[in-house]
Amino acid sequence: MTTVQVGMTMPVMEPDLDAVTLEAWARAIDEGPFASLCFGERVAFDNPETLTLLGACAAWTERVRLVTTVVVPQLHDPVRLAKALATADVLSAGRLTVGLGVGGREEDYVAAGADPATQTMGEMAARAGVMRRVWAGEKVREATLPVGPPPVQPGGPRLLVGTMGPRTIRSAAAWADGLAGVTLDLDTAAAADLFALTRAEWAAAGRPAPHLSTSFWFALDDGDGSARAQVHRHLRHYMNWLPVDLVDALAPTTGFAGTPDDLHVTLAAFAEAGADEVHLIPTGRDVAQVARVAEVVAADWPPCAS
Repeated sequence: MTTVQVGMTMPVMEPDLDAVTLEAWARAIDEGPFASLCFGERVAFDNPETLTLLGACAAWTERVRLVTTVVVPQLHDPVRLAKALATADVLSAGRLTVGLGVGGREEDYVAAGADPATQTMGEMAARAGVMRRVWAGEKVREATLPVGPPPVQPGGPRLLVGTMGPRTIRSAAAWADGLAGVTLDLDTAAAADLFALTRAEWAAAGRPAPHLSTSFWFALDDGDGSARAQVHRHLRHYMNWLPVDLVDALAPTTGFAGTPDDLHVTLAAFAEAGADEVHLIPTGRDVAQVARVAEVVAADWPPCAS
């Protein structure tokens, strides 16, 4: 069986969350066979604020890596973002991995008071560079002292680029440590091609081999078809910036919906395609899902050192 690490995403894009639910998910993920606990960022939505939740998850967990999938650096001052992420690295004792992306929603830029003209790969790379300099202890702005605290991980957390396509990969090879991808239709052949391109671009740039991760939405059932309905409901809530008829057209083929045995087959296929890690994105808030997925993961893909 090909080795792959499996991460679990917090249900942050589900409605009506509270602290009890979020803590239960974090502790269940940490106690399971998962390599990482993941969650991403939106502004004009009802999800928890990412950096605040990152601190809470650092306190609620002891073992699992914390992965942002993804943070949009253009929505933040890069020095303050570097300080916040370094703090999370300290609070988690060096368990932080940072996925960065340009974001797919202009409304988040508007809501954050950021310039939509900065929604580019070049601007993201520039801000990643500023954060690296902060983490290296450089005084990047006129102040008495550099901005700390220093991260636990030398040089700062690993940076992954959030992407779905080759153009982003080519531009990120100079600065990113790997890929935080997403697949809508579970096309493992397309994923394998993207992974191969990433390895080639990193090699051409003289970079170490990249960490290759992808993610997809999931729901489990016992063969009664209820999982697909759950995915559809979640996508209608999450993809609220798209026309409803477009979301309805995407829903039948987006993400995974099936039995635990089917999920095992799907994870194995992504492992064969070359994924180092697969992040599962829940489409419901019931923490019992974590235990059901843990049974799928535990036998063949126990967590290993990052």
